[in-house]
Amino acid sequence: MDISYSVKKSSKRKRITITVERDRAVVVHAPNYASDEAIARTVAAKRYWIYEKTDHGQKYSNRPHPPGKELVNGESLLYLGRSYRIEIADNETECIRFDQRFLIPASLGPHKKSAMREWYIACAKQRILPRVARQARVLGVSFGRARIVDSRYRWGSCTVRDNINLNWRLIKAPIFVVDYVIAHELAHLLEPNHTPKFWNIVKAQVPAMDSARGWLREHGQILEEEI
Repeated sequence: MDISYSVKKSSKRKRITITVERDRAVVVHAPNYASDEAIARTVAAKRYWIYEKTDHGQKYSNRPHPPGKELVNGESLLYLGRSYRIEIADNETECIRFDQRFLIPASLGPHKKSAMREWYIACAKQRILPRVARQARVLGVSFGRARIVDSRYRWGSCTVRDNINLNWRLIKAPIFVVDYVIAHELAHLLEPNHTPKFWNIVKAQVPAMDSARGWLREHGQILEEEI
């Protein structure tokens, strides 16, 4: 069986590594000087590992991206792991407010979804990014910068420049799940690969690691809804 893969090269990389995204896409990360032959040999050597990862229950393929919900009275949205009702507010303000329910101004009209997305992103920056710095201090690691990003098939990533990227959709998940994703990315600064040592680091930081991984397996695609 041939393995299809894409290649991302960087001058910062010293060796070839492989990741399998949740849509089963295989991505090879390689130094700029790596030849096509060397990359192909690495993929061939890791083929059984790749087959195992592409069959993992957390992966999926040929599934449409969830369409999201209509922002109307009586519908609900996730925020930090809980569902809150939507109330369309008939007032003059154009700002979304949260008061144990989502108050969405009727004046936003067809722009309600984009405004809700921006609300989520702003909350993610406010609530999630400070937790990266706190966990880094506990672990005794330094990172470049932490950012909230729009990533379809990754909850987070640790870049070759030691930057931490986190998916804005995590603001919909419980805080213990957010902490797990943060710990997962920071642990890569101590252990690049998913070795037993790596998982021990993550679990020491977030004892609820197994529960968090299970929550993402069960609810991950709901988080990926448009809103």
